[in-house]
Parts: sequence; structure tokens; C-alpha cells
Amino acid sequence: MKKYVCKVCGWIYDEALGDPDNGIAPGTKWEDLPDDFKCPLCGVGKDDFEIMED
Repeated sequence: MKKYVCKVCGWIYDEALGDPDNGIAPGTKWEDLPDDFKCPLCGVGKDDFEIMED
């Protein structure tokens, strides 16, 4: 499972954890998120996220 970080505000989407507060189940892969997914903190789209390196 990967983690993605918002380049604008730093919010992290962890595929293992999902985002249950926003209806995204744990284990939901980044590519399975809807195309109109928005960062829950700052509202930018998927294009403004990048994979976190370990």
C-alpha cells in the first residue's frame, strides 16, 4: 500500500487507512478513488498529490 501527499497542504492519503471520515474504505487504492477526488483539507484535485517515498 502506498501513501500520497498533497503538494499544497501536506495532507496524506494512506491507501491502507483510506479516509473513513469522507466515505473512503481502508484498502482503497489511489487509482480507485474517483477522478473528482479532492483533498479534504485544501480542496485541490488528484493532480496535486505525489507518492511519498519511504
